[in-house]
Amino acid sequence: MAKQALMDIVREHTGCTHVVARETTSALIAAMTKELKSSGRFVLTNFGVFTVSRMKARKGRNPRTGEPIKIKASKTVRFRASRNLREAI
Repeated sequence: MAKQALMDIVREHTGCTHVVARETTSALIAAMTKELKSSGRFVLTNFGVFTVSRMKARKGRNPRTGEPIKIKASKTVRFRASRNLREAI
């Protein structure tokens, strides 16, 4: 889902203006990002848990040339759905 689609849903459900929906959506994303950065975990009750996961450095292959390359260590965000969300789907 694109950010614009999420903003449209916020606008439909709340009856607010486009500007308020954009600010609300941006504030939610900023809060999630800030919490993931500081604690490495963001919980939305009855929805799920976002966690920061570290990926170790590893060897890979360049798909074009087939030559071996080193892939740097990095961080990624993982999501685990709550039981309510899993049952709803």
